[in-house]
Amino acid sequence: MADTMQFDLVSPERLLASGQAKSVQIPGANGQMTAMPNHAPTITTLRPGVLRVEMADGVKEFAVTGGFAEIGADGISVLAEQAYARDAGNRAQIEAMLEEARAKAAGAAPEHRDMAELVVSDLAQLLNDMA
Repeated sequence: MADTMQFDLVSPERLLASGQAKSVQIPGANGQMTAMPNHAPTITTLRPGVLRVEMADGVKEFAVTGGFAEIGADGISVLAEQAYARDAGNRAQIEAMLEEARAKAAGAAPEHRDMAELVVSDLAQLLNDMA
């Protein structure tokens, strides 16, 4: 059994990350999920949140606004509407995502409030980790 899989993160603008990954934590529309080598083939939509990738050289984190993830025999491809690496140069974009998430959480219907608050929590933690 292989201990890594091919991982690609693509946004409409460019390829953001590519390489061998041990695991990928995905902010799925129906909840968090972790893909590892030999995961069952799956396609899921992304909700706004944080995508975490464990690679040989460490963990990489990206704030994503939505999109799709396809997990297959050859690895995982994430097609993000927008994605920003956890990097000081992207702080303003991630802060803007957090403010939008806070506004959505404040107006969320009770049945959607938990997921909306999870997005806020994920993004706030990502920003705190950047400090």
